[in-house]
Amino acid sequence: MWRALLARRGGARAALPAPADAQAALLRDLFAPLTEPPVAADGAFVTAHLAQSLDGRIATAAGVSRWISGAADITHTHRLRALHHAIIVGAGTVKHDDPRLTTREVEGQCPVRVVLDTDRRLHHGHLVFQDGLPTLLACAEDAASPCGGAEILRLPRAERGLDLRALVAALRARGLTHLFVEGGGVTVGRFLAAGLIDRLHVAVAPLLLGSGIPSLALPGIDRPEQGIRFPMVVHRLGDDMLFDCAIDRRTTS
Repeated sequence: MWRALLARRGGARAALPAPADAQAALLRDLFAPLTEPPVAADGAFVTAHLAQSLDGRIATAAGVSRWISGAADITHTHRLRALHHAIIVGAGTVKHDDPRLTTREVEGQCPVRVVLDTDRRLHHGHLVFQDGLPTLLACAEDAASPCGGAEILRLPRAERGLDLRALVAALRARGLTHLFVEGGGVTVGRFLAAGLIDRLHVAVAPLLLGSGIPSLALPGIDRPEQGIRFPMVVHRLGDDMLFDCAIDRRTTS
């Protein structure tokens, strides 16, 4: 049913199917923004996703995050991968989880994998560098030698890592206009702080960890009104609750 939800050939984007059941209606609402051309000035549409416990943790203190959310959210994440041109993850996610970042749970084309590794600390043995699928390793212009199995994308440094606006521009220049930031919390937080998130999906699981890695790291503010406030719709995904947040490039003030 979900094969070729969005046509990639020539940049054209197909309409989602008419809803036949409750799940189809939910997906139509969640993915409707992806059927339209990006409206941001940089010509890109950026979706982010996080899965967290009820007490706001995306991983244990040891960095283990499999599996905080349930099977329905995992399938949802794979659909998001299939619906975007490129998937972006930080080096920490690759180091701790060693994900494949494919669409194996759903029908659809695998996106280009983009790994952010500012100082080239990852080794070539990680799965994303081994399977021959299109992969970019984004690193600083002055970083160490390339990593085997990935094309190198060198970018300017910024205060907290790579210049994310330069990254979006570089991907847009390659025709990759719909970008999916899958994690981790530091990477998603950096995109939020830079005002580069259009849509944020947060899956909250009925799970308490008590300690661990917090969901998001954002610059501190003095007053609540300086935070990011946005329209939001809540959906049920199995045992989890999915918060669909229309960030629309808002940032803290």
